Formats: sequence, C-alpha cells, structure tokens
Amino acid sequence: GHINPAVTFGLLLARKVSLIRAIFYIVAQCLGAICGVGLVKGFQSAYYVRYRGGTNFLALGVSKGVGLGAEIIGTFVLVYTVFSATDPKRNARDSHVP
Repeated sequence: GHINPAVTFGLLLARKVSLIRAIFYIVAQCLGAICGVGLVKGFQSAYYVRYRGGTNFLALGVSKGVGLGAEIIGTFVLVYTVFSATDPKRNARDSHVP
C-alpha cells in the first residue's frame, strides 16, 4: 500500500521506509500518474477535455486558503487512515465496523 506520494512521505517520516525506497516509490507513482493521463488522453480525449485533464480547481467563491486547508485536512485523513489500517498492534476486535 502506498496510495500516493503523501502516504509514502508519511511512511518515510515514520521511518517505515528508507529514503532511497521512498524516492523510487514517489518517482514511480508520478510516472504512473503521467502514464494514466496519457492513456485517458489517448483513448478518451473527450473526457480529458471535459474534465480539464483531471486537474483540481477551486469552485466559484472558494478562496485559495480554504482550498489549501481542505487539501491539508484531506491528506491528513488519508495518511491517518493508512497508518491506522496498517498498524500491526491493531486487532480486528478493535474495529468499530460490525
């Protein structure tokens, strides 16, 4: 599980992955994203144009500060979830899911 560079960076900071491995993972993740965009653009160019290449943008009335805050909170929740789900000390009985 390394979902994206933010998770890999978090695992690097937690010393669960080496610097060299983290660099390779991040480069591979970015190259994979670039290849994915290339495939979408090549095979589904109408969707690529309609969704602006998959880029994020702020809705009308949303400031850059609010957008940045939302990205920070969302990234924290993602990294926290990955750390929680992969914690070896956590047992299935501790889960709140029925």
